[in-house]
Amino acid sequence: MKLSKTVLEKLFQKAGQTMQNSYSPYSKFKVGAAVLTKNGHIYGGTNIENASYGVTLCAERNAIFAAVCNGEREFEALVIVFQQKDLGPLSTPCGACRQVMTEFCKPDMPIYTADLSTGKPQRIVKKKLKDYMPYPFSPDALIKKPVKKK
Repeated sequence: MKLSKTVLEKLFQKAGQTMQNSYSPYSKFKVGAAVLTKNGHIYGGTNIENASYGVTLCAERNAIFAAVCNGEREFEALVIVFQQKDLGPLSTPCGACRQVMTEFCKPDMPIYTADLSTGKPQRIVKKKLKDYMPYPFSPDALIKKPVKKK
């Protein structure tokens, strides 16, 4: 699917807005995400940390879960933004987020990542989910296949 420039701008805007609500007192690394549903709705999410790190929730999962809470199950695109002050490699979705994306998104779904350190998206990278998760554990793995009797 090819996104229009207007829709992509709206996704970046929503991700940037939700990033401002980040609760990241431990990592100091704010992240925002926005997911576009098949129905054309956009849902945002931000990272929310906890002193018990294991219960921290990433922005990507937060956005997808917000959409699912509103009855959405099909997604067209995901945008992830952060303020990465150094010029090292851009951050990417963590393994848990990639697994959640595998549950709800098609392998060809575009995922955009960008640095918002200057207030505008820069160093934008576009990849497909299958680039991040080439060998997913998908719902298909749980389908029981009939066993052939000898």
